Amino acid sequence: MTAVFAVAAITPLVLASCSGGGDSGSGGGEVESLSILDYYNNEPDSTLIQTAIDNCGEEIGVEIDRRTVPGADLIQTVLQQASSRTLPDVLMLDNPDLQEIAATGGLSPLSDYDVDTSGFAEGMLEAATYEGEVYGLAPTANTIGLFYNADLLEAAGIEPPTTWDELKTAAAALTTGDQYGIAFSAIATYEGSWQFLPFMWTNGGDETDLTTPEVAEALQLQVDLVQSGSASSSVLNWSQADVKDQFAAGNAAMMINGPWQIPALQETPEINWGTVQIPVREEGQTPIAPLGGEVWTVPVTGDDAKQAKAAEFVSCMSNDENQLTLAEARYTVPTKTALAEQYVENVPEMASFTEQVANARSRTGQLGEEWPDAATVIYTAIQLALTDQATPTDAFEEAAAG
Repeated sequence: MTAVFAVAAITPLVLASCSGGGDSGSGGGEVESLSILDYYNNEPDSTLIQTAIDNCGEEIGVEIDRRTVPGADLIQTVLQQASSRTLPDVLMLDNPDLQEIAATGGLSPLSDYDVDTSGFAEGMLEAATYEGEVYGLAPTANTIGLFYNADLLEAAGIEPPTTWDELKTAAAALTTGDQYGIAFSAIATYEGSWQFLPFMWTNGGDETDLTTPEVAEALQLQVDLVQSGSASSSVLNWSQADVKDQFAAGNAAMMINGPWQIPALQETPEINWGTVQIPVREEGQTPIAPLGGEVWTVPVTGDDAKQAKAAEFVSCMSNDENQLTLAEARYTVPTKTALAEQYVENVPEMASFTEQVANARSRTGQLGEEWPDAATVIYTAIQLALTDQATPTDAFEEAAAG
């Protein structure tokens, strides 16, 4: 998840007999080409994904007609294509969007094509499941963890924090002059909610009831970090990219962020960084972070032969070779758990993220297509609490009511 995109309201799609790019609906004859839609329109992702797409096209014997759109435009584009009966043969979706699209009847379950879904991380399969059917596969996944400036921590005699108390103590000790101890994103978008989830989930909080003490305790942690001066009040406006910029500039000794920032950090070699999993409130708790990553799906186009060939393509994109190749090139994590050991051996700087993904959770696992509503309440409550408009205990009720 290099970014988190809002999901437009989706009305049921009438997809029976859609032709999916102009082919007749019967599905007879040999399939020569497949159309694909994704949002990897920035480098290096665009080229890396294109290579995997071309390889799979060659493997299954089809030409590929690929189109990319900006991430924020993907869902609206899908709706327009559904209305005009021009859905692609293969559709990539950010994983929290899948259930909402599947609910419209716009996607084919992979069981219709005997696609093997065994061996994948439980959280990613959960994200790709709607009403008991798996609708998509993800070659790789990502999540968030704690980056730290190793030189600053060593100079201060501080070990990377693993608990909330250690985090607050370390952040306070590392705050000096223009340098804050920690940076994170509390912006009023899905990014703010995404960065809050590890603290809420690890503490036993749940999006099905945001008014519990466990949820309030997680928000109190953010409030404490800002009110103590260990984190800048600007976290209210910082995206994850902004957080990375602060860390890379030496303005923050630690940050909450994802591995997609590693290529940019490698361009600032003066920052000697390391990573650990998200700190937990009490020792012994398992850090649980949200699962990011994109799933490849088979839209209902009305062309049975193309849908079957598209399922072959989806399976190919998530085979072992592609998982390892894409994960290593993009600093993401293979979604097949059996590949974890080999991957970490190849990319040791991804060890903590690989461990974090193993226990990561789907954002839509509890609420399904209702997740965007909860995400909005979460980031609104964070804003209320960090601006002293509500206590952490009251913030979620006020956000839901407002």
